[in-house]
Amino acid sequence: MTVREVRRQDLYGLLTLYTQLHNNPMPEESQALSALWADILQDRNHHIIVAERGGQIVSSCVLTVIPNLTHGQRPYALIENVITDARHRRQGLAAACLAFAKQIAQECHCYKIMLLTGSREENTLRFYRNAGYNSQDKTAFIQWI
Repeated sequence: MTVREVRRQDLYGLLTLYTQLHNNPMPEESQALSALWADILQDRNHHIIVAERGGQIVSSCVLTVIPNLTHGQRPYALIENVITDARHRRQGLAAACLAFAKQIAQECHCYKIMLLTGSREENTLRFYRNAGYNSQDKTAFIQWI
């Protein structure tokens, strides 16, 4: 297994994995998709971490570093899109992606990492707790638009 940041050529492997995330459809190839991918790759605060096995992307998460004027002007980070291919779960892949994301956040001098999950499954919640996250410090609110 290799854990690393995404590369330009990883788009379709990543999008294939994302089809398992909330039944996300595979987008059609388009100029808009190519432009979005280029923007993501050029954004120094946007980090897509992937775990690869046998040349296939099998797990991933996204870490976004957000500049901040409080807490000594230290940024904070947000984790999203945590996913592991159904055939590769319970092998430590997502944990390795989250650890890699934490390392990036520390290198960026973030003072915290926030992670939201829509899951109510105890196994998922326990996984995040075991990865060092807690659900006691803050209350999350979401407004869908």
